[in-house]
Amino acid sequence: MDQNYIWKNVLSTLKVSLSQANFQTWFSSTFIVSLKKISDKRQAVEIGCSSSFIADGIEKRYFDLLQDALNQTTTLKNDITFVVRQKVKKPNQNEPLFASSQIENTALITDALKRGRVRPGFTFENFAVSGTNQMAHAAAEAVSRNPGHAYNPLFFYGGVGIGKTHLMLAIAHSLLEKDLNTRVAYCTGEDFTNEIVEAIRSKTTQTFKEKYRKLKLLMVDDIQFIAGKERVQEEFFHTFNTLQSAGSQIVLTSDRPPHEIDKLEARLRSRFEAGLIVDIAPPDFELRAAITLIKAKERGVELPMEIAQAIAANIDSPRRIEGFLTKLTSHLAITHEPLTVELVNKLLSVTSGDTQTYKKPVSPQAVINAVSIYYSLGKRSLLGESRAQTVALPRQILMYILRTDLRLPLQEVGRLVGGRDHTTVMHAVDKISKNISEKSGLHDDILGIKKSIS
Repeated sequence: MDQNYIWKNVLSTLKVSLSQANFQTWFSSTFIVSLKKISDKRQAVEIGCSSSFIADGIEKRYFDLLQDALNQTTTLKNDITFVVRQKVKKPNQNEPLFASSQIENTALITDALKRGRVRPGFTFENFAVSGTNQMAHAAAEAVSRNPGHAYNPLFFYGGVGIGKTHLMLAIAHSLLEKDLNTRVAYCTGEDFTNEIVEAIRSKTTQTFKEKYRKLKLLMVDDIQFIAGKERVQEEFFHTFNTLQSAGSQIVLTSDRPPHEIDKLEARLRSRFEAGLIVDIAPPDFELRAAITLIKAKERGVELPMEIAQAIAANIDSPRRIEGFLTKLTSHLAITHEPLTVELVNKLLSVTSGDTQTYKKPVSPQAVINAVSIYYSLGKRSLLGESRAQTVALPRQILMYILRTDLRLPLQEVGRLVGGRDHTTVMHAVDKISKNISEKSGLHDDILGIKKSIS
C-alpha cells in the first residue's frame, strides 16, 4: 500500500480515540518517512515528527495506540521508530498560480459576514476541542448542518474567554459558506436593547421587526443583559416566537444558565430551557496548549510545542494567552531575539497577572507559610532534611516560587529553605520549570499557592 494511504487511514483511526486538541497537538505534523519489509509478517516503519518533543511525547503516551492502528491498517506487525523531520510539501504543477475564483468567493463571504455583523476568522477549523468543550462543539456543528431543527434554541453558558462567541460565529460562517444569501445577524444583549429603545424613540419599530424577524439565524451574545427590561423582553419574546415558528435558528450565550438569570421573564426562561443548554468549562492544560498553537499560527508564528506548553502552564485564560502572544510577537519584531523557552519564561515572569496572582512585595515567610498550609506540612518538615516525595516536591516548589517570583538570589533561597547549597536550589528550580509545562496538576498546585498569598 502507498505510504500516504496508510498514514491517512492510521490518522483516521487515531482521531476516533483522541480528542481533537490532543490529535492536533501530537499528530498533525507527523508522516511516514519510510517503510521497510523485514519479513512476510513484519515491517519497519519510520515516523517523521516536527520536533524531538513531539517524537518523545508520542512514544511515551501513544506508542501502543499508534502501533495497533498501523497493524490494523497494514495487517502486518510494525516496528516503529521516530525521527525528527519536516515534511516537504511538493508543489502541484497543475494548480493555477492565481486562483481568482477562490479569491472572489472569499471576498463574497467576507461581505456576507459584514452584513450580518459576524467577525471573520471564527470557524470550526480553528476552534480547539477538548473534553471541556467537546459537547458544545458537537452541538454547534449539528446546528450548522441542520439549522432550526437540531437544537433550537442552542444556549451556551460559562465564563469569559472560553469560546462561546467563537462557536456561535462558526455556525454563521458555516451557513454562509453554503449559501451567501442566508440571512444571519449577530448582536449582543446590549445592542438589542439599544436598538429597540432607539426604534421606539424614532418610531421605526416596524423597520426593527423586519430586520430581526426575517432571519435564518439570530445570534445574541450575553442575553442576560435584557433581564429586567420589560419592553425589551416583550419584543424579544415575539421575535423569538416568530423565528422559531418559521424554522429559523436561534443561538444564545450567557454567563449563567437561564434559571439563574435574575429578572428574566418566566415565558422567556421556559423557551430558553426548551432547547439545548450547554455548559462550557474553562479550558484544561492541553486545550490551552492547542489554543496557543492556533493563535500563534494566526499571527504567523510557528511555536515549538515546549514553548506553547510553557505559556499554557502559566496562563489559564485564552484571552490572556492572546494578549501574551501579542506581546511576544511585538517583542520579537522589535528586538529580533531568537524565540526560546528562556525568552518566553522571562516575558511570562514580568507580565502582570500571568504568573503572579498576588501583589508584590511578598515576604519570603508568607510564601513558606502558604506552601506549608497548602500541603498540610509543618514548617519543620518542609525546611528539614526529609527526602520523602511528599516533602521533597513541596520544598522544590517553595524554592521555585522564592526564586522566580520574589527574585531572591540562589544563596538566599538556600539559606531560607534549611540552609541548602545554591546548586540544590538550581536543581529544584530547573526541575519545577521543566515539569510545570508537562504536568497540569503541578501548575494547579503552584497557582493555588499563589492565590492563597495576599
